[in-house]
Parts: sequence; C-alpha cells; structure tokens
Amino acid sequence: MRDKSLHRPDTRAAAGDVRTPHPSAETERAAGIGRSTPRPDGALKVTGQFAYSSDLWVSGMVWATTLRSPHASARIRSIDARKALALDGVHAVLTHEDVPGAKTYGMKVADQPVLAIDEVRYQGEPVALIAADDPETARRAAKLVQVDYELLEPVTDPERALDGTARDVHPGGNLVRHVKIRHGDLAAARERADVVVTGEYEVGMQDQAFLGPESGLALPAEDGGVELYVSSQWLHKDLEQIAPCLGLPADKVRLTLAGVGGAFGGREDLSVHVHACMLAMRLGRPVKMVYNREESFFGHVHRHPAKMHYEHGATRDGKLLYVKAKLVMDGGAYTSTSPVVIANACYFVTGAYEVPHAEIDGFAVFSNNPPCGAMRGFGAVQSAYGCESNMDKLARELGMDPLELRLRNAMTTGTVLPTGQAVDGPAPVAELLADLRNRPLPPAGADLLPGGLSNTTRGEGVRRGVGYAVGVKAIGYSGGVDDISTARVELSVTAGRPSVSVHTAAAECGQGITTVQSQIAATELGVSRVVVLPADTRIGDAGSASASRLTWMSSGAVQGACRELARELRRRAADRTGRPAESLALLDDHVVDPGGSPLVSISDIVGDDVLERVFEYHHRKTETIDPETGQGDAHIAFAFAAHRAVVDVDVELGLVKVVELATAQDVGKAMNPLSVEGQIEGGSAQGLGLALMEEIVLDEQGRVRNPSFTDYLIPTILDVPPMPISVFEFPHPDSPYGLNGVGEPPTLSSTPAIVNALRDATGLALGRVPVRPDDIALAAQPS
Repeated sequence: MRDKSLHRPDTRAAAGDVRTPHPSAETERAAGIGRSTPRPDGALKVTGQFAYSSDLWVSGMVWATTLRSPHASARIRSIDARKALALDGVHAVLTHEDVPGAKTYGMKVADQPVLAIDEVRYQGEPVALIAADDPETARRAAKLVQVDYELLEPVTDPERALDGTARDVHPGGNLVRHVKIRHGDLAAARERADVVVTGEYEVGMQDQAFLGPESGLALPAEDGGVELYVSSQWLHKDLEQIAPCLGLPADKVRLTLAGVGGAFGGREDLSVHVHACMLAMRLGRPVKMVYNREESFFGHVHRHPAKMHYEHGATRDGKLLYVKAKLVMDGGAYTSTSPVVIANACYFVTGAYEVPHAEIDGFAVFSNNPPCGAMRGFGAVQSAYGCESNMDKLARELGMDPLELRLRNAMTTGTVLPTGQAVDGPAPVAELLADLRNRPLPPAGADLLPGGLSNTTRGEGVRRGVGYAVGVKAIGYSGGVDDISTARVELSVTAGRPSVSVHTAAAECGQGITTVQSQIAATELGVSRVVVLPADTRIGDAGSASASRLTWMSSGAVQGACRELARELRRRAADRTGRPAESLALLDDHVVDPGGSPLVSISDIVGDDVLERVFEYHHRKTETIDPETGQGDAHIAFAFAAHRAVVDVDVELGLVKVVELATAQDVGKAMNPLSVEGQIEGGSAQGLGLALMEEIVLDEQGRVRNPSFTDYLIPTILDVPPMPISVFEFPHPDSPYGLNGVGEPPTLSSTPAIVNALRDATGLALGRVPVRPDDIALAAQPS
C-alpha cells in the first residue's frame, strides 16, 4: 500500500521555512514542474527495450577484455603475450608500453596507472588489454598471456598502514589526507559534562551494485581523434583524464553518454574509457568493452570501510556539549576521491544537531585493498552511522527517549556547524522527527516473521524494536570547488508548432534529470513540445551526477537559458501587440495576457528564426577549510532526512525482518514528486542493504571473496518493507524553484535507524554494519 504525503508548510508556522516565489499555478499546471511527469525511459526499461551502453553495436567492431592481476601486491617481472597473439581472431594485446600519452590518471590525483607499469597494488588491477573478433576469443586469449609476478606482502589493515608499522603502499606514503576540525573549547566542555559516552563503530566495504556493468564503444575518427559512447556520471571529468592518456588534445576526444544502468558514485572514476579508446586508435576499428559482473566488482571503486571512535558529552537534561571523534577510512590502492570523502565524513561527524564544541580527526589511508571512492552519501553515511549509534547510547545512559534526545538538540536555521559555518537555509530537523513520532506504528503480527515464507521461525524468540535516526548532507560541491552547469536551449518552429531542444552534459543515471529538464523548458517557455538532446561533450560541463547536485545545477542552467529566450519572446510580442512586455506570459504555445487569454502564437513570433541561448549557472562561492582548525564556509546548502525503522528480530536465530521503514525528508521543491519518491525509496533500500547484508568481503591477502550477486547480497523485493514517505517542501532561498538535493540524505539515516531498532529489540551493542545473523544469535548464547 502506498502511504505518501506532501507537506507545503505555512510560512508563518514552519520554523526555518524561507519560501521563494514559485511559478503560478497556471504555469505549473500547463508545463509540469511539481507534477509527476512520466519519464521517457520508464516504459522502455520496464519492458526491456531501453538501449544501455552494453547494447551498442556497429559494423566491423571488435571486442576487448582486460587481463587483471590475481594478486593484491606484486612486482611484474615480465609479460609474454606471444601465445595470445597467435590465437586465431586476436587483433592486439596492449600493455603499459603501448599507452600513447600519460600513463596515469585520477579524479583528484593522477596516480592510477592506465595499465600496471612495474607493480600491481590491488587484486584486479588492469595489466593488459586484448582485442579479438568476439568476447569469448578475447577471454581465451587473456588466459594465454603469461605474467611473471614477484609476490609482495600486502598491506590490508588500514590502521597498520597509518601507524607506520607497515611498508608504504603508495610512493608518497600511506596517508591520503588528515582532516582536523577544532571548534570551541573541548577541555572546558568536558569538565561541564554530566554524562559522557564513548563508542567504537565500524562500517564494511559496500558496493554500488548497479544493475548495468561498465561498458562502452570507441570509434576511431577521421581526424585522428576518437569518439566514445560510454555509461558515465561526469563526461567532462572523463574527458579531462582520457585525453592526456591518449596523447590527444581535448577537442579530438568526443564523449557521448550512452544508456546508464545505475551509478551511485561507481561511475565517477574511469573504467573502460581509456582502454577502449587505446585499442580503437591502435586498430583503426570500433572497439566494444563490456565487463561481466565479476569484473565489475574489480572495475570500479567502492564505499570506504571505516573504523570510528565517538565520544559524546551532555548535561543531565540531555543537552549536547561536545563531540570528539576519530575516523579512519581505507581508501585502497589509489587516491580517487578519498581526500574529499574523508573531509565530507568529518564535516558531519556531529550529525544534525547543535554541538557547540567539537574535536574531529579524520584519516584516509592507502592500502592494498580495492580502491574506494564515491558512493551515495560520500563519507557522510559512515559518520552518520557512528553519530546516530552513539546518540542512542547516550539516550540509554541518560534514561531518555532516543527521539526526545534528538528533538532537544535538533539543528535549526542559524545553527553553527563544527566548521564554523552557520546554516542559512531551512533546517527542519524537528519537523521531520515530529512527523515520524506522530505516525502510527505498524500492528504486531501484521507481517511475515523473520525468515520469510520458509517458516524458519515460529515466533518464539521474536522481539520487536523501534529505532530513529536523522542525517544531514551538504548539497553540491564543497570546500572551494567551483560548481558549474551549462545549458543550450533552442527554440524553432517545426510543422507549424513551436519546438524546444535542450542540450546539457547532465548524466541521466536513472534519477530522472532528463524529465526535469523538459519540465523546466515547458514551464518557462509555455511550449508543449520539448526534446532533450543526448548528453555529450559538445556542450559545456554540467558537473557530475553526484553530491545530490545535478537537479539543482542543471535546473539553474536550463532555467537561465529559457528565461533569456522568454524575455526575447515577450519583447517581440510586445512589439506586435503594443502591450508592456512585463505584463505578458507564455502558456500553451501562446503569448497570453494577465488573464491567460491568448494574444499571439509563439510560432508566429518565432517564424523562420532559430532562437538560441547558452547559459552558465554557478552557485555561490565556498571556501576550503583551514588545515589546522577545519574552519571555513565550505558548503552551499544542506539537506535533511529522518527515518523510523520497525524491526522484528529472532534473537535465537539472528534473523531480522524490517517491518517498516518510514521516512520524512525535506526536498525544497518536489520538481517531479514521483521521481522524488523513487529517489527516497532507492536511497533507503541501499541503507537497508548496508545495515543488514551488503559487504565486499576481503581475506587477509586483500582478495575479494564474493564478487557476484550470489554471494554479495543486495535487498530484493522480499527484503524491502513498506516505506511510508512524508515529503516536506521548505524552499531553499538560493536554488532554482526552491528545490534541494534528494538522492543521498535517505541513505544516511536509514542504516542507523535500522540498527538502532535492532539494538532496541536485542539490547546488544552491534557496533559494526552490516549486522550479520551470528552477531545476534551468538551474542545470545551462554559463554
């Protein structure tokens, strides 16, 4: 049963609600923002007709595969490809010696080899490329390439990598970044604290587990360049890394977004990109690369595993005084986005609460484990789990209801963060928590018992628990990074009707950005026929589909271009009608008067012209934090979500059933309510996976033990419970239409809410996620 609610609070009653003007009801009705406009890819995906990047085909193409290291740490003595090259149907075997340009790349630091040069630093590192007539021949040839390895002892313990007792994995040492935040007077706050609780918390390595493995098609161009059709999250950042490795100027490398089968951060880094292009340039033929599921586990970054120590101090009546925390995150073999992930984790160590004093140290380290980087929530997931777990521990120590403790310390507009920045947008934490508190609990016995249809348990040892959590996440690029998005909007007349085309490089990863862009164009220009062109690098940068920023930034760009066109249309209409331009509006393919009556058709105004505007949208500047104190206005905006989890637990068998996972989230403006709900449900499901089942398991040698969906478990429809959703709209003062980011916040609070419910049901500490059945069942056994 669907249980959804949309809250547009009265500005006089809603704390922190700073509403901005919205389009008129007429405009919204006609054009679509605020409506659940169907996605053009929706039916195609459901019916299996959507063309993903793995479906691309062109005449004369060859297939490529990657030979990867079976070892986490080894020197390469030699590579012998003669047997592979002798196999019928094999066209090329390339190694690092064949890289035509720069031999390394990276999101932040160019430290990752295109192909291993003299050493491999993690299991699965690419060593050689093979191109053949078909994928099976390519895989057979890869097995014939002989690589002579000298094995080294891998460094797999991030704490050993940090304390100096292990050898250096990385040429610059094992420390990626140390983030320090010092806020207030911790020593004085400690003396005033009536209650102090400490906790040790750990998060396992989670995979993005997107449904479409990495794939791409590279075509050599007549000008000596290359065209790449690829599933990606950030085409321009890909281009920035690819071109130097190919030894080509950027204008000779052209990228087009192919159908993306999910991303969640796992497509920010390069995968097939350089490899496919290298082979296409070498062979002068189209080259297609598609990873299978096992290779996909090795072919992209994962969520950083984390070990965290938390200390909360409070007064006897439950007012927080300070938080002291240390976080250690395993970044794996290469830098990727680890410097930013650890910073993001540290920014939000204290959660969505008023905390006047804080001392935070975050460390990202190198190891011989698989590289880690961006994943939905980007560091804030780990720190939210630690913070929310310790908040429940504090509530128990105080003898206070966990929800009341959260309400008593809830962040509001004006709250000063540990970085010294004041929250200047809506911060409706109390409203979200109150909504969950007022929601009826599901009745006992109304759902399947833990163990499901197999009747594993008959209910003798089943206990119910309820848990709460709230999360806060920065939206957009932070820490002094300029955020930009570019849009080109063109208006012309086709077959007697006005037609709008929108061109950006925004990556449609399944979140619905294509639909939102068309809704905005229809809203601003009053035109019913809108086409969104394929995203590519022929238009300026749109930034990444990450940081819950893409709708904000691309909406700003499309809105800006459309409004410039709209001014031109109103100017032309004013010349024709003699009415003031500012009194005219655009609706239903016409220019209308203040009462909505048509005056002249847009087609007549445009005529044979093609009207075009390009608009670059930037958000306000942010600052890098001070390296010694961590102080600085690092962020543009914040988004909030809260969860209440209800679980049934068989404490004897360790089986868990999430009965309900209710959510309340502020989205600023629900541009497409159905898509908003989908983002909240998807983020909550990924949080459930991290809480109970999802983890890449490594052995002591740094080898992945479960690179398949047989052994890496993700939630199915049988695991995902009813998700009642309350969507709040507290418009943000700085964004287009008042919208805010949606995709990441529910991932923050869903995991700790579930684990807090498990603690409520079992009384166990449960300091590590995912929680395994034996963590519960064995803890209940007599010692």
